[in-house]
Amino acid sequence: MRPSDLNPLFTEASTLRGIGPKTGAMLDRLVGRGEKPARVLDLLVHLPVSVIDRRARPKIAEAPREGVVVIEGRVVAHHPPGNTRGKAPYKVLIEDETGDVTLVFFLNNFAWVEKALPVGATRWVSGKLEMWDGRLQMVHPDRVMDEEGLAALPPVEPVYPLTEGLYPRLLGKAVDAALGRLPALPEWLEPNRTILRGWPTFGEALEAAHHPASPAAIEPHAPAMQRLAYDELLASQLALATVRGRMRDSGGRATVGNGTLAGRIEDGLPFTLTDGQRQALEDIRADMGSPKRMLRLLQGDVGSGKTIVALLAMATAIEAGHQAALMAPTEILARQHFERLSALAASAGFTAALLTGRDKPAERAKTLEGLASGSIPLVIGTHALFQDTVQFHDLGLIVVDEQHRFGVAQRLALTDKGRSADMLLMTATPIPRTLVMTVFGDMDVSAVREKPAGRKPIDTRAVPVERLEEVVAAMARSVVEGARVYWVCPLVSESEMVDLVAAEDRFAALQSFFGDKVRLVHGQMKAAERDAAVADFASGVAQILVATTVIEVGIDVPDASIMVIEHAERFGLAQLHQLRGRVGRGQARSSCLLVYKGPLGEVAGARIRTMRETEDGFRIAEEDLRLRGEGELIGTRQSGLPVFRVAKLEHHGALLTEAREEAAGLYADDPALATPRGQALRRLLYLFERDAAVRLIEAG
Repeated sequence: MRPSDLNPLFTEASTLRGIGPKTGAMLDRLVGRGEKPARVLDLLVHLPVSVIDRRARPKIAEAPREGVVVIEGRVVAHHPPGNTRGKAPYKVLIEDETGDVTLVFFLNNFAWVEKALPVGATRWVSGKLEMWDGRLQMVHPDRVMDEEGLAALPPVEPVYPLTEGLYPRLLGKAVDAALGRLPALPEWLEPNRTILRGWPTFGEALEAAHHPASPAAIEPHAPAMQRLAYDELLASQLALATVRGRMRDSGGRATVGNGTLAGRIEDGLPFTLTDGQRQALEDIRADMGSPKRMLRLLQGDVGSGKTIVALLAMATAIEAGHQAALMAPTEILARQHFERLSALAASAGFTAALLTGRDKPAERAKTLEGLASGSIPLVIGTHALFQDTVQFHDLGLIVVDEQHRFGVAQRLALTDKGRSADMLLMTATPIPRTLVMTVFGDMDVSAVREKPAGRKPIDTRAVPVERLEEVVAAMARSVVEGARVYWVCPLVSESEMVDLVAAEDRFAALQSFFGDKVRLVHGQMKAAERDAAVADFASGVAQILVATTVIEVGIDVPDASIMVIEHAERFGLAQLHQLRGRVGRGQARSSCLLVYKGPLGEVAGARIRTMRETEDGFRIAEEDLRLRGEGELIGTRQSGLPVFRVAKLEHHGALLTEAREEAAGLYADDPALATPRGQALRRLLYLFERDAAVRLIEAG
């Protein structure tokens, strides 16, 4: 049950005083969650992104030309337009002892101008000054005030993200009403931590953020912003610590193999495992051998050999008499895994099956029967594996591939298939350390950093779009020699809103040049059509695959050696790195061409430079975090992943480390959050929408 003193914060924002239905609808658009209306709490954590600093009150002659100023002047004269139906502006001249300024009003309510600025009166106006035709002017002042209005003007005014039709003063009024609903909350931080940092309380921090005393007050390292960021990070880490503790402590068992099946697989490999692969396998087997459930993330750069590590771990589970399941995010990837791993499994002496949403009824029934009886020890498939109709005889290990989009709630649901099953998540998207803690904070982490022997470097070049004909000509020479080429575009079909070459248009253009050697793949195609196009490309029937980012993960064609990324300036660094990783997997020398449209902005230029300088995915991930911030990185806005409304990981990484340590200690000392401080922390979990952890605690 949510503590009753928090209930006022979870009521709809439209119930606030002074907020009518029309404004309420705009607040829903601005801070609501999908179809759910905006709540008072949503307004409290909708923080300013900048401020208007109105503290400067210069004389007219001394007023700066950049930034907003407040100037005092006596109204000297009005100059209305000769024709009120025309587009000529209404002008008002004001002056002080140092000079004068013309106030300019276009398409305005001229009666209001006359009333607000009576000749002979003293008024204060706020806005930006500029020179026009040799005279100083201010177009559409944002404030026109008498002495009483000036007294009520905040010296530093917060600037919020808005939605169409919602004016700043209206939103400010709603935020002030929301602050009035905030109850007195018990302190959940240790007193000495608050004193040492000089942080305000949670309520004081919200007040300071919404009514900043200076521009510095909303900077990430300001005391109020640090306090709010730490609270949000602590809520996230405490929820993860709770999930981790409950899952690891619930019904695990030791799984120890005898090495026979894994040994046969390893003996049949055409390469030896790297040091990184061996260390990861040791970590996984140590976890599996423990009576607690394994919850481990296996990170590896593109092509680092994570799948073999996972197969050897699954072989260990099968040696111990259990079943193993490997889930892939797409049918294409599931089938590729099956083709590769089923042969290795057969050579070691055990059976692997494939289960997807497109299986024929007879095949599916046979597979389901084998899983239920235990005669199929290894199954590879899509999310179809975890439907209610799928029953396992004794599921011991679940491997989830390429699921950095899976959140904690989904991980909990997956493990229901095997009450004591160990879980291994894999991702080929190297993730910065701070994001690992927030996204996978309930898991242990292994990283395979080096590439297997024999992987060749990829020659990466940046090419302006004006040289596209040269790119196609060079590609034609390579195609004659048998090369296979990926050509990636950012859109499926042409958009009037964005001037990007669509995949369908590029496919048509290349098809007119190369004929039947070209295939098209994008996310809006039927799965069977997509699979057929990829199959033609993999077999060599087609040599050019035009695609959207649907190929970013999980298409493995070792003979592909050229990657062309059109409008590379539109892609994130991690995405560019994943796309580049589709080539360089075979024996041929590989290249990646980043075709860009200039002029490049600072961030886009930095991305392309980084791609040319390094193939180290872990370095690229950290650079991507620095350039873009956690909000847009590697799809963290996708469902299932935490979206921080206050904390910014690029600024608050040190706070995250501390929050993780404190959360681990809190869970160890008070797992039920039953102490007075624990009760206060329950409020924190509700305030930052981590109440799933509270339900887990209450469920025992």
